[in-house]
Amino acid sequence: MKITLNGNICTTIEEVRNCASEKTAKFIEDYFAPGDTIVAHTSGSTGTPKEIRLLKSDMRASARLTNERFGITAGSLLYLCLSPDYIAGKMMLVRAIEAGAEIVEQKPSNEPMAGYDSNRRVSLLAVVPSQLGYLINHPEYLSLVDTVIIGGGALSERIEHWLADKGVNAFKTYGMTETCSHVALSAVSREKSPFTAIGNVTFSTDERDCLVIHAPQFSNPEIVTNDIVDLIDEHRFYWRGRFDNVVNTGGLKVFPEEVEEAIARVLPRVRFFVTSRPSEKWGEELLLVLEYPSMKPGERKEGEVHQSLITTLKTLLPSYAIPRRYVAVHSLPTTSTGKPLRRL
Repeated sequence: MKITLNGNICTTIEEVRNCASEKTAKFIEDYFAPGDTIVAHTSGSTGTPKEIRLLKSDMRASARLTNERFGITAGSLLYLCLSPDYIAGKMMLVRAIEAGAEIVEQKPSNEPMAGYDSNRRVSLLAVVPSQLGYLINHPEYLSLVDTVIIGGGALSERIEHWLADKGVNAFKTYGMTETCSHVALSAVSREKSPFTAIGNVTFSTDERDCLVIHAPQFSNPEIVTNDIVDLIDEHRFYWRGRFDNVVNTGGLKVFPEEVEEAIARVLPRVRFFVTSRPSEKWGEELLLVLEYPSMKPGERKEGEVHQSLITTLKTLLPSYAIPRRYVAVHSLPTTSTGKPLRRL
């Protein structure tokens, strides 16, 4: 065992316990323990996360892909502000171990890098979208970071444009627990950029237009996903939405994620998601679910979407993809990992 953690070179689990959080120490102990697998949990995109076992060899292969892509070496500094309970946090530790790099740990919160008082540059910072608001308000931290990778949810246009305008070297990630983190990256920019494979990973699609991942370095070299994509070539694709979420309204397919992207441009500071419900006329009808914290818990209000919003959305979406009714609730239902649970 050897890991440089919070400025300390640790060669025993006791040394790790003395300078790391309990969860980080537990993961490092499990990683170096005899056995081929590590327990992890899926993100719960469509419900309750499930426990799976990941091969340590797959985690090492994934770490090497990222380290090679971003030039992570023994002289690099990685910053961990995500929980080691989930794959994103685990993989930051594995990247550091595999490269022999140092890693600095912070208790997970929506204030990443708060209190970081070193002038030493951070080579790689992994965050989720909810953490970016703090970094935007504290650009002095971002100025110390070489590369930011963002996963775990959609990135708003406002934040993406801010990062691009400030010249932050940031990437949206595509991956899943089963692939031990990301297998493709999309550069954050003002123009929509495709996800591009890292390493020797390639892509194809199945009969549903869902992405198939070909990664020869993993124990399962072919992974069929439930993500519908527009495939450009074997290395690049545009993500459209989850197969599980597709709404068939009047015989036309609508991707709630694409509708949400358009609505977010009009209502950038409102928390919402798009779902559907049965309709006698259309088969399914789109429904805009809005969060109003001023409402009482359990209270629910339904009505017609204001015509001014519909008029604006017609410049961004086809008419059939615009929700005509809304439901307002005190707080949005989410999965245990904070992703929208598209049902009421």
